Amino acid sequence: MDQTLRDAESKMEKAVEHTREEFSAIRTGRAHPAMFAQITADYYGQPTPLQQLAGFQVPEPRTVIIQPYDQGAKGAIEKAIRESDLGVNPSDDGKVLRVTLPELTEERRKEYIKLARTKAEDGKIAVRGVRRNAKQAMDKAEKDSEISKDDNTGGEKRLDALTKKHVDLVDDLLKNKEAELLDV
Repeated sequence: MDQTLRDAESKMEKAVEHTREEFSAIRTGRAHPAMFAQITADYYGQPTPLQQLAGFQVPEPRTVIIQPYDQGAKGAIEKAIRESDLGVNPSDDGKVLRVTLPELTEERRKEYIKLARTKAEDGKIAVRGVRRNAKQAMDKAEKDSEISKDDNTGGEKRLDALTKKHVDLVDDLLKNKEAELLDV
């Protein structure tokens, strides 16, 4: 049963980390390279993450400079950014692409908050799914007489505590992201 709980905790931590990564891709008023983490470009017929195609620099709070490793990929990178949901239009400065982030409008901020809440709920659903699978494994172990009913009850309480801890972590991430999005 301890192994089941350790596995469940590990999977819950991965769900929280995934939610954190999803939040980092949501644009705020400031530029950061993680905004481009989810974007892939068509590079010689293969969908390739932008981080593998270019280096990113943030010289100013609302500007990102993208330096392609291969100048032949610049057009594909530009197209991928333009078609993404970031709402930005990169400009070609010859050797680099420059992305200037516009100020977020109140309407856009609300859309991003809604998106953040959706991603937070997805994270909580993932944590609860891990809890359900671990509970089923413990119930099966009790049914197969591998653990006693008391062990199962105690394990379920520990599992519920783990679940609450990880759901609270997702809620904290959401609260921080909302504050970041509302910060003008």
